[in-house]
Amino acid sequence: MSYETLIVETRGNVGLVTLNRPQALNALNSTVLKELKEAYAAFHADETVGAIVLTGSERAFAAGADIKEMQPLQFADIYKSDFISGWDEVAKARKPVIAAVSGFALGGGCELAMMCDFIIASETAKFGQPEITLGVIPGMGGSQRLTRAVGKAKAMDLILTGRMMDAAEAERSGLVSRVVASERLIDEALAAAEKIASLSRPSVMMAKEAVNRAFETTLEEGLRFERRLFHSLFATDDQKEGMAAFVEKRKPAFTHR
Repeated sequence: MSYETLIVETRGNVGLVTLNRPQALNALNSTVLKELKEAYAAFHADETVGAIVLTGSERAFAAGADIKEMQPLQFADIYKSDFISGWDEVAKARKPVIAAVSGFALGGGCELAMMCDFIIASETAKFGQPEITLGVIPGMGGSQRLTRAVGKAKAMDLILTGRMMDAAEAERSGLVSRVVASERLIDEALAAAEKIASLSRPSVMMAKEAVNRAFETTLEEGLRFERRLFHSLFATDDQKEGMAAFVEKRKPAFTHR
């Protein structure tokens, strides 16, 4: 399949998606959304792919939403069409997605990075939700996911002022998992994704579900949900293989069943 706004590759057992609108600093528009959903669907259907890496260019992961596309829209139109709700599908990817961020990740770009399961950033990365400077607020989850990641005080600071934070501040705040040298960014992200892809697919997917549930429910219900998933994994071949391999001091050969 050919893409207008993405470069889509497979590296080993990892799907690699690169945002490719250099003339617009990878600004997100309806075409990017459509193609990203198609790329994710293809990787989810490919049983050899165990994880996905999403990245942009060295200058910009994604500098925001495409303002030229949004500027003429009217309330009635965007309300009736439930404008930008399609991005929720991207956030619901079942296989793990790692954001590899270099340069600007602003507005929708920051929100897209937060839709991923974790973020690896280069030293040049800059994050922000500057929508307030345009007379609007974040609309793709920024006020919700950023607050969950960094806490109320930091989220209020960033969203109300529209300022950017660098990679070091983002890591201290808990938004970013780790910061690496720019020239190592893709290699580090691919290595992390390949490690995930080497593990039991059912276990990985359930682990992702369990962590995400922590932000959606009470502790009591979250613990109950975790236990149910934990118990269910004892019905898999991979649990038998993984524990046998540990006892026998060998590397497990997971079949993802």
